[in-house]
Amino acid sequence: MVRRKKEKAKRPLWGVPKGIVLLATPQGRRTSVLTMEGGMLCGRLNVPVDTDPHDARTAAAAMVGELARDFHATDVEVAWDPPREPWSWTARVTPAAPAP
Repeated sequence: MVRRKKEKAKRPLWGVPKGIVLLATPQGRRTSVLTMEGGMLCGRLNVPVDTDPHDARTAAAAMVGELARDFHATDVEVAWDPPREPWSWTARVTPAAPAP
């Protein structure tokens, strides 16, 4: 019987971010990062529950910027849409314009 070589598990390559959804819940701020490939990364934003919404949006934008730099070596810009609900925010993520 022939055995296959075990392949070392590779770290997943996350897709390029194209949008963010930020929600305020009683347990804290939750995020969903939408990718251009159609994927979604969900998790909790590491800020206190009573964080000001503006500060939470800033932290979410910084998190997405770090993901884009770490996994795709690219800078991104985050543009927040006007909120439809007081506990929910969405943003568009676009590649940053190259510096002149």
